[in-house]
Amino acid sequence: MKNLQFALTLFAIGFFQLLSAQSTPNIKQKSDLVIGEKVDFWSETLGENRKLNIYLPQGYSADSAKTYPVIYLLDGSIDEDFIHISGLVQFGSFPWINMLPESIVIGISNVDRKRDFTFPTNNKKDKKDFPTTGESAKFMDFIEKELQPLIEQNYKVDSVSTIIGQSLGGLLATEILFKRPQLFDNYVIVSPSLWWDDESLLKVDPKSYTAPKSIYVAVGKEGKVMERTAKELYEKLNLLKKENSQLYFEFFEEQNHGDVLHLAVYNAFNKLFNTEKKNK
Repeated sequence: MKNLQFALTLFAIGFFQLLSAQSTPNIKQKSDLVIGEKVDFWSETLGENRKLNIYLPQGYSADSAKTYPVIYLLDGSIDEDFIHISGLVQFGSFPWINMLPESIVIGISNVDRKRDFTFPTNNKKDKKDFPTTGESAKFMDFIEKELQPLIEQNYKVDSVSTIIGQSLGGLLATEILFKRPQLFDNYVIVSPSLWWDDESLLKVDPKSYTAPKSIYVAVGKEGKVMERTAKELYEKLNLLKKENSQLYFEFFEEQNHGDVLHLAVYNAFNKLFNTEKKNK
């Protein structure tokens, strides 16, 4: 009897293994999943090789007459913000969502963000914590004289451009807005590190501009200094606001410095691009 039970058990195990093997499909082919392009090029301005991650809308063709707005993303490495921001752009441009137009995303991979995103500081602690600091002017030259012309010459972009920056990237985006506002039409500034150099950027008088601008400033629950300086940036910009400008501020009480960017950018897209909802 025991031998029979043992044999039946072995039979059952073998039978279920056979069924399992038969129900598992075979992979016929594997291929890369492509959402855009990677670009390497030498920057004469920075004296180093730079990398870009580029999201291209579905149906993008270099042979087509169609052009697209372009979104420049600081901290745009694959292991930083490129994938999830590109996902927001894809989602927001679905026809049934229609939050923003189909757009190209230019993710600028970092080499040394502490160097590239900061201007010189007189604060001793800043200098100690950021020993390579203070090259933002050179990086702005790179954006203006090399990066934007490279993209305009090689991709089907229209005249509308946006920059997204968080933390030190938000500091740089603010500096660009203050000193070279003509570089972008839309500014998405999230959790800007305006504490840098004892908050000296907040004392700068921004350059005037005539072209329309849309500016979105956001901050999460990130401590008194980060929250206060972001609000002061908004208030400063609001005092200088022109008739042809749109300005927004949001405080995300349930988000912190680590997770505020995704929701903030979603809301920024909704406010900056979705004119139908804005005008209601």
